[in-house]
Amino acid sequence: MRFLIAGAGAIGAYIGARIARAGFEVTLFARGPHLRAMQEHGVKVKSSEGDFVAHPTIASSLEEVGAVDVVFLGVKAHGLPGLAPQLKPVLGADTTIVSTQNGIPWWYFQGFGGDWEGLRLERVDPGGVISAAIAPRRVVGSIVYFSTEITSPGVIQHIEGNRISIGEPDGSRSERCRRIAEALIASGLRCPITARLRHEIWVKVLGNASLNPVSALTRATIVQMVRDPGVCSVIRNIMQEVEAVSHKLGMELPVSIDQRIAGAEKVGEHKTSMLQDLEAGRPMELEALVGAVVELGERVGLPMSCTRTVYNCTKLLAESAKTQQS
Repeated sequence: MRFLIAGAGAIGAYIGARIARAGFEVTLFARGPHLRAMQEHGVKVKSSEGDFVAHPTIASSLEEVGAVDVVFLGVKAHGLPGLAPQLKPVLGADTTIVSTQNGIPWWYFQGFGGDWEGLRLERVDPGGVISAAIAPRRVVGSIVYFSTEITSPGVIQHIEGNRISIGEPDGSRSERCRRIAEALIASGLRCPITARLRHEIWVKVLGNASLNPVSALTRATIVQMVRDPGVCSVIRNIMQEVEAVSHKLGMELPVSIDQRIAGAEKVGEHKTSMLQDLEAGRPMELEALVGAVVELGERVGLPMSCTRTVYNCTKLLAESAKTQQS
C-alpha cells in the first residue's frame, strides 16, 4: 500500500516515520521550516522507547504525490477546511482516508441513520467544505491515544502512548481496516479495530471537552486539575453534560465519569494539547473539542450551562491571544 500523511505535524510525522521505518511506501506532505528540515535530515523521532531517524518521501505539494491507497489526515480539526479541497490529486478510485482529528469528526453523522442522518456541524465543517471534498465511502475513523510534539523543525518528541484505534463508521470489520491495522502494527503501534467507534469517540470527548479548555484557562496539568476539588467539580459537571448529549444520540458510554477522571489522573503531570497550543501561540482546537458539543446540546435541547460557560471563556482567551500575537 502507498500511504500519504497529509499534514505531517506532530501526530502525522510520527505515524509517517513509524510506517517508513517499517519499510512501507509513505509520503509526508508538509510546509515551511518543518518541510525543509525533513527533506534535508529525515524525520528524527526522540522517544523513551529509542530514538530513530526515518527517511520517507517528503512533498511540498499534493500534485507531485499522485494517487495513493491510504491518506492519513494529520492536521488538526481547524486545518481540515483548508486541506480537504486540496486532496483531489491524491484520490484514486479506492483511496481510503483516515481521520485522526480529536473531538466530534465531520463525518460523525454520515450513515448514522434516523433523525440525525447527515447532520453537519457548522463548528466542525463550516459551509460543508470538508464533506463536499471527501466522499463518505472513503472514510475510516481513528482515535489517537498517544502524545507527541514537534520540538524543532523535523524533530518529533514521542511523549507517551502507542495506540491508535481504527474503525468503519458503520461498525463493520472491513478488509481495508484489517490491512491498515496490519501496517500500523508492523510499524510498532497498537492498532485495535473497533466496531463501536462512535461510542469510543464520546469517551475521549468526555476528556477533550472538559480537561482541555479548563487547562487552557488555568494553565494546569491534568493531575493538578483533577486533584483540585473545585476545579475537578467543574470538570465533572462538564462531563455530565457531555454524557447527557451522548445519551440523547443513543450512545451508552462504556466507562463511567468516575472511571474517566481516574484514568485522567493516571496520566500525571501532562499538559493537554490545548494548553500546549496556547503556550506555543498556535490556534486551539476549541470548536471540534468543545464548540461541537455545545452545538449538539443546542440541537437536542440541553442547556449545557457549565460547558457553555467554559467554552465562552476559552473562546475569549483564544481571541485575546490572537490579538496579542498580531
